[in-house]
Amino acid sequence: MSKGSKGFRRETRSKLKADVRAKFKPEHYLKKFKKDEKVLIMLDPSSQKGMPFPKFKGKIGVVEGKRGNSYIIKIKDKNKEKTVIASPEHLKLTK
Repeated sequence: MSKGSKGFRRETRSKLKADVRAKFKPEHYLKKFKKDEKVLIMLDPSSQKGMPFPKFKGKIGVVEGKRGNSYIIKIKDKNKEKTVIASPEHLKLTK
């Protein structure tokens, strides 16, 4: 009997599935965000580096700062403020 996976991407078969015609574009990796901008967390399954935990997919947060190439984002999760660190390819600017 084998043990089930306890990895970072477990139980995400449909959640982290990209569209068949999804194409790699370098613009997604070069996006810049300013402090206090609102961003939407949209996971890009082709890039595992800098990917936030899948439960934060679809959440809106505020950019607090930058750490290396990634951004620090504050998110309200139920009654708690949480900090998420994500690369720019996993973020989208909201209006």
